Amino acid sequence: MTNSITELRIQYTSGALDEQDADANPFVMFQQWLDVAIAENLPEPNAMLVATAALDAKPSARVLLLRGVDERGFVFFTNYASRKGKELKDNPFASLVFFWQPLHRQIRIEGRVERVSAQESDAYFDSRPRGSQLSAAASPQSQVIPNRAFLETRVADLDAKNPNHVLRPAQWGGYRVTPDIFEFWQGRENRLHDRLRYTRGVNNVWNIERLAP
Repeated sequence: MTNSITELRIQYTSGALDEQDADANPFVMFQQWLDVAIAENLPEPNAMLVATAALDAKPSARVLLLRGVDERGFVFFTNYASRKGKELKDNPFASLVFFWQPLHRQIRIEGRVERVSAQESDAYFDSRPRGSQLSAAASPQSQVIPNRAFLETRVADLDAKNPNHVLRPAQWGGYRVTPDIFEFWQGRENRLHDRLRYTRGVNNVWNIERLAP
């Protein structure tokens, strides 16, 4: 048994987060930080943790890719019959976490979730590589399957039956998270981090508060 995990430490010295430098609109602030992560060539800067909860309050989380963001919210795509899809049907709220370790930055987002329109889902599905389309259509996501060959056979059969175009399956599409809360976290030396929380108020005016680390 080793204590090496308890001894793993780095100092966070990449920057600071001050109220006077924070944009009044958290969507603008998010885009600024995402742009920096992209400019720094971080691997998959749009990767995010998506946490959901069932009606019994048991949480589950997984990493997905952000596929759209504007003032309406944050969009990702998945199988509606998956575990996350079933949980969102019963409890339409989620939490997102973006973590860009080289920048010592994290963003947490909380909000209500709803499906995007069929047109939006169709447009995104049609933009995907054919292999990704086939995988999405063939996979009974989150269900128990006998082996990998089962999946590969389903993909091959679907490929053969659809030589020209793969239609978006009805059970696959997008969700939009409409935030009520953003929290921007900037790592600082000696764990005295900066945390700014945006909370949606009346008339969509955002209130900014500093939280203790």
